Amino acid sequence: MWRVSVRTSLGAGLALAGAAAALVSGCGSGSGAPPAATRSAASSPVTSSGTFGGSRSSAPAATPALTGEAQSAAAGDIPDNQAFLIFRNRADGYSMKYPEGWARRGAGRTVTFRDKNNVVRISVATGGAATVAGAATEMARLRGSTPSLRFQRPAVLALGGRRLVKVVYTTQSATNPVTGKRVQLTVDRYYVPGAGRHAVVDLGTPVGVDNVDAYRLMIESFRWR
Repeated sequence: MWRVSVRTSLGAGLALAGAAAALVSGCGSGSGAPPAATRSAASSPVTSSGTFGGSRSSAPAATPALTGEAQSAAAGDIPDNQAFLIFRNRADGYSMKYPEGWARRGAGRTVTFRDKNNVVRISVATGGAATVAGAATEMARLRGSTPSLRFQRPAVLALGGRRLVKVVYTTQSATNPVTGKRVQLTVDRYYVPGAGRHAVVDLGTPVGVDNVDAYRLMIESFRWR
C-alpha cells in the first residue's frame, strides 16, 4: 500500500489523501518493484499470471541460476566414448542419464552432477508447465541475485515427442583471487512439464568447451515415472 505524507494545511492534506486513495483503488495486482539484489532467488516466488500453469498461489519458487566455481580447475569436453549411467530419483519420480564418474550432490528436490565446471542440475517444483513469457519473467527476476546473468529469449522446443521451454543464459563466477580470472558458464535451461509439477534442468558448460552431443543425450533421456 502506498503511504502519502504531506506537511501542509488540513484541507490540502485531505485532498491529497483522497487522490492517493483513488489511485490505489485503480491499481490491479500487478508486480511491484523488483526484488533487492540481496534477496535469495530460491525464495523469490514467480507470481506473474501465466508464468506457470495453475493459479498465482501455486506458482513455484524461481530456480537459481548456475554459476561456475572460480577456484575449480577448467573442465574439458565430454569425450565421445563417455559411459553414461541412469540416475533414478524415486521420491520425485524421474530418471535421467548422467556421465559416469561425475560427482553427485543432493538427493531431494535438487540434484547436481559435476565434473569440475561442467555442471548439470535437476530441480523439481510444483506447478504446471512453463510458458515462454513465464520463463522470461523468471530469468529477469534471477538477475537480482545474479547480476552477471544474461539470457536469450526463451522458446518452445519439440524434443522426443514433448514440448519443452528452453532458454540459454550465461553467468560469470566470482574472480579467482590468484589468477584474477572469472569462469563464464553457458547454460541450457529446459522446463520439462509433468503432472502437476515440472523439472528445471540446467546443463552448464564453461566457455570453450563443447558438450552439445552429450547434453542433448542427457535431456532426451529425461523421463517422468
